Amino acid sequence: MKLDTHINNEHQEIQNSIISQIGDLINFKNLEPGDKLPSERKLSEKFNVSRGNVRDAIDKLEFYGILYSKPQSGTFIADIGQVAMNGMLEDILRLEDPDFKSLVETRILLELKTVRLAARRRTDSDLLKMQEALEAYKEKVINNEDAVQEDLLFHLAIARASGNSTINRMMLIITPEIITNFEKYHVCDKDQSRKGIKEHQDIFDAIKEQNTQKAKEMMKVHFNVLYQYCYNI
Repeated sequence: MKLDTHINNEHQEIQNSIISQIGDLINFKNLEPGDKLPSERKLSEKFNVSRGNVRDAIDKLEFYGILYSKPQSGTFIADIGQVAMNGMLEDILRLEDPDFKSLVETRILLELKTVRLAARRRTDSDLLKMQEALEAYKEKVINNEDAVQEDLLFHLAIARASGNSTINRMMLIITPEIITNFEKYHVCDKDQSRKGIKEHQDIFDAIKEQNTQKAKEMMKVHFNVLYQYCYNI
């Protein structure tokens, strides 16, 4: 675990260094909204880092709206004033990787809203995706196999059914970290996984009935153990 932490910290330091240097480049070159950044290859050579590290830094800046990419064209400066951009860059550099408790809290807040939207907006196609994920989870649990990924696939299907692309994107962002931490901390035992079959079914039924209040209540029940675990770690 210490080795993993060291590797993650080292990667974070490299990424922050690249972001800081991109900010300096924008300021030094007086780049304006719509101006194009040098290619990833050139930035990699200039900063003496791998292209993969440059891509990770650019992806992060794209996520926060500072840069944007055009297929086959390159990466460009977003329409943000210099003062605002420098302030945003400073804030990004101060960000820390979320801990497990933060991820859990974020997931709970997101999904209590998401499940109500899904109950209101779901289509037959959405229900089919949820049903498939539910059955895959049930099969793994009955066979005493790890079903963490199938569990989260069910929740991602709910996020898609919400019809809110921002919520869906946020779920996709936090899901890999949640999977890693679930497996690391062994959050759900076998008994809880079996209870999860009924809880998933109850959530699915409420969404199918388009009962928004019931869907929210069933999601609260489903998160009860996870919420208690979060505040006992």
